[in-house]
Amino acid sequence: MRGDAVNPLGVSVLALLSEGPMHPYEMYQLLLERKEDRIVKIRPGSLYHAVARLHGQELIAEVGIDRGGNRPERTTYQITPAGRRVLVDRLAEILRSPVREYPQFTLGLSEMHNLPASEAIALLRARIEDLTREIEELSGFQHLARERKVSEIYWAGIDYTYHMLAAEVKWLTSYIDRVDSGELEWPHAISAQHTTLTDRHRPHDPDTSGHCHTTPTPRGTRRTL
Repeated sequence: MRGDAVNPLGVSVLALLSEGPMHPYEMYQLLLERKEDRIVKIRPGSLYHAVARLHGQELIAEVGIDRGGNRPERTTYQITPAGRRVLVDRLAEILRSPVREYPQFTLGLSEMHNLPASEAIALLRARIEDLTREIEELSGFQHLARERKVSEIYWAGIDYTYHMLAAEVKWLTSYIDRVDSGELEWPHAISAQHTTLTDRHRPHDPDTSGHCHTTPTPRGTRRTL
């Protein structure tokens, strides 16, 4: 089976079961405890769906059903040899090959010149506040992990997320300072005219006198590089 047939949540499930047999509720609680909901989107329904899919692909297998107490039945699963091979292949692919993910925030940065400068900067400052709270929470998790002597090998993803968020805050703070100081001049009016690469190479239309003419680009108009 191709490794890319397993989505990120499926990879997380296989990785958990490589530690030992578990039932889905235990997986869910452990993922939240480890803050892995910052790394992969986790919902109870989607987790159970991922488990069912992996079971159907014979990458995990049932090893028992817990019927204790008044709780609903809980099926315990373990990873199969095929599941281990897929886990290794999928991790190798993820680590080796960069994927263009098209984050929405990058789009927002690219187009925020359509907002007044004061509004755009206020929004970025609010984002910094949210990011700072998240950084503090992750820092607390790191501190707790170190206290418990949990090797950083096991929370490298959280550490990476922490440093990426810190880098974003640093960049945003610098960008805001450059706008506030006037180093970056915000456009006072956004023109509807955008020159594209195609337009640049399109032959100019001659006028009636036989001369070529172009439409001047208004000051502040965005050009394609």
